[in-house]
Amino acid sequence: MSNMSNYPNGFATGVTIRGIPISQAYPGKVFYVGNSSVLSPVDNAVAGADTPSAGLFNRPFATIDYAIGQCTASRGDIIYCLPGHAETITSATTIAADVAGVAVVGLGSGSLRPTLTYTTANTATINVTAANVAFKNILFVGNFLSIASAITVGAAPWFVAEDCECKDTSAILGFLSFITTTITVNADHLHILNNRIHSIATTRTVAPIIILGTMTGLTAKGNRVVCSVAHNNVSQFISHAALVMTDLLVEGNIVYCVNTDTSSGAVLLSTAATTGSGIIKDNTVRALDVAAAIVVTAAAVQYGMFNNLYTGETTLASGVVLPAIAVDGS
Repeated sequence: MSNMSNYPNGFATGVTIRGIPISQAYPGKVFYVGNSSVLSPVDNAVAGADTPSAGLFNRPFATIDYAIGQCTASRGDIIYCLPGHAETITSATTIAADVAGVAVVGLGSGSLRPTLTYTTANTATINVTAANVAFKNILFVGNFLSIASAITVGAAPWFVAEDCECKDTSAILGFLSFITTTITVNADHLHILNNRIHSIATTRTVAPIIILGTMTGLTAKGNRVVCSVAHNNVSQFISHAALVMTDLLVEGNIVYCVNTDTSSGAVLLSTAATTGSGIIKDNTVRALDVAAAIVVTAAAVQYGMFNNLYTGETTLASGVVLPAIAVDGS
């Protein structure tokens, strides 16, 4: 049998051969967003423009929000943000993730990652209101006082944040949280995977991940949190108050902070709930509470704890299992 191709029916407007990865087979379209001069000499590329004729690699859209508006719900569309793309988030409507099944994927690494900088108002956020949306390899920068949340997840189950970075600009300009859900809506199966959260803002008084509604399937794996300012008795990763979590998984995360008191705000996860289900395993936590450190609040009896390590020592000492290893049969 000879080699065959069904192009153009097999690739929906976005395929390129050199310089950009070719996506696996899927039914959706591919759109490109880019406003950086980096691509200007490449293959006769032109500046990004929010017009229906754009959206190609050499003729990208200018903004993510416009690209989302060109997508069709639940078709599996992908938006590639080109290296060096940058946008300013000034309100809760700058980017509305309101089309189901759309993945926003950043291309580039380091300082060339697509960058979203939050300014102008502490209510600036990306509102996710559609199911099955994903953001991958995007840099979120807080450049205003006490920005409530980089991403707000509403009635949007199966939202995924993966390989992203969230960081503050200074001690007074930054985020209070990275992801916050809203109350009494379905945000089940929120997945927070392999992100880096770097907090230096002195104004932060809440956890980076705030769950404000009951939820099934919250998964947080492989994330790294670094907080260089003490926020005593505040969780440095997840807080879900008295809300019931079902089938929670918190696994393989690394938290580094300088909190010296964890008595009412466990470093890894804080909750007052006593029912629910889930597993918290293989997390590594470093803080400065050497008296009575708490990794997960004592009320969280519903969770199975396995091999979570903590150190509060300033000397070269390996972490201890916390909560302590149980006695057989207890």
